[in-house]
Amino acid sequence: MRKSAAPVRSYYAPRGGLPPQTDLITDRAVFTEAYAVIPKREFSDIVASRLPFWDGTRAWVIARPLSGFAETFSQYVMEVQPGGGSNKPEPDQAAEGVLFVLEGEITVKVGGKSYRMKPGGYAFLPPGSEWSIANRGRSEARFHWIRKAYEVVDGIDVPEPIFVNENDVAPNPMPDTGGRWATTRFVDPDDVRHDMHVTVVTFEPGGVIPFPETHVMEHGLYVLEGKAVYRLNQDWVEVEAGDFMWLRAFCPQACYAGGPGRFRYLLYKDVNRHAKLGGFSR
Repeated sequence: MRKSAAPVRSYYAPRGGLPPQTDLITDRAVFTEAYAVIPKREFSDIVASRLPFWDGTRAWVIARPLSGFAETFSQYVMEVQPGGGSNKPEPDQAAEGVLFVLEGEITVKVGGKSYRMKPGGYAFLPPGSEWSIANRGRSEARFHWIRKAYEVVDGIDVPEPIFVNENDVAPNPMPDTGGRWATTRFVDPDDVRHDMHVTVVTFEPGGVIPFPETHVMEHGLYVLEGKAVYRLNQDWVEVEAGDFMWLRAFCPQACYAGGPGRFRYLLYKDVNRHAKLGGFSR
């Protein structure tokens, strides 16, 4: 699974600010019954949030459970100033988390151990981890924080923490694609202790998803690098580094990465659990 001397990757990180008054209002932002697209221009100062018990930090909340839409996860882009962080970042003891570093460095402490995370760093934090986080560097740190209520299964253990960097994980090429489509997996897909996967998907120029994927998993897709056209439901949408796509379960999706460079995104999906039954009369 792991390899050394991997190439340095590119990770787009938002900076905030505001568009100038001379900009046109017209944009690619859209919210439909099946999907949403949040272009990178929307990561402005006026939509950032402060979170309890976080110092020197602001967050862009780009996904949250909504009745009738995506219901399994929330996703933030965090910006932590030097000296900032939190000694009790997660208020929900039932929540598991994934961190993925875009820029700068953070130090995460869990289980009595400290882990220094650089760009491309991935961390899985089980529910009840009692973790803490700090920016001990000299520049701002920006990273994704994905949260999900862990679905306990009787007889199956909760997974342990994971800390790894994308540059140390070999991508898995999709079969019959000539290496033009690959997935970097940080968790063994056969490990049913995990009820969510966060991966990095890479398309070389000319790579495609050649059919409209239609499945039960919800998705969050943050574009790390490059550009492409994405088929969402019945629409073709242009996306580029810094954009976020939020897909409801069963939303048809396909992709064409025309280049000129690689197209890469951070992908969330819920996996390995029965569908919850309820909300209807028998």
